[in-house]
Amino acid sequence: MLTLAELVVERGATRVLHGIDLEVRSGEIVALIGANGAGKTTTLHAISALLPVRGGRITLDLGEGTAKRLDRMSPAEVVACGVVQCPEGRQLFASLTVLENLLLGAYRRDDREAVKRDLARMSELFPVLGERRNQSAGSLSGGEQMMLAIARALMARPRLLLLDEPSLGLAPQMVDRIFETILALNREGVTMLLVEQNALAALEIADRAYVLETGRIVQSGTGAALLDDPAVRAAYLGLGA
Repeated sequence: MLTLAELVVERGATRVLHGIDLEVRSGEIVALIGANGAGKTTTLHAISALLPVRGGRITLDLGEGTAKRLDRMSPAEVVACGVVQCPEGRQLFASLTVLENLLLGAYRRDDREAVKRDLARMSELFPVLGERRNQSAGSLSGGEQMMLAIARALMARPRLLLLDEPSLGLAPQMVDRIFETILALNREGVTMLLVEQNALAALEIADRAYVLETGRIVQSGTGAALLDDPAVRAAYLGLGA
């Protein structure tokens, strides 16, 4: 579905990504792990057209022999193609209600009846959001805000969901709930590219994964294979060989 080929991205005068190759196939959860500063969020921002691409290409396969270059699009055009990012730190509109935040996720849509059905679906997936739909987003707990951020992204009906650090700042019990939700969404057909500092949790649910180190892909394989790899276990999982 998504192909990054020899992708080069810079922030100011600093080159952050040095020609990386990565692909996400339809129906997969693909994890991108690495230390802080490795370039994980930069990769997502490049896919979302929030950062310019200095070299290489980002291609989205739309099926039936049709593909588009995301690196030539604006952020709004990328969303219109069905690539939606759930950003690091959630970035909700704290003063707006839960309902208003969800509706912002559907701002490009004009199928009002379908939007209503999707709102009802979000309340089924995340019952707390239905219970607090008229409550300000800023008053929710960290875990509830993460649920809202994911639900807001889902309101755009993504073909590909980009998740940036969904476990950040959450208690272990809430982390488990968030990852259970990610798995459930994937089983329903949502394809995902997951950036996650919690490498153990990410690899446990990923079909495939890539290890990013100072802007370069240094290893890739199935989630299970990387979980068992001694170098990955030592460097990113805090485990012995």
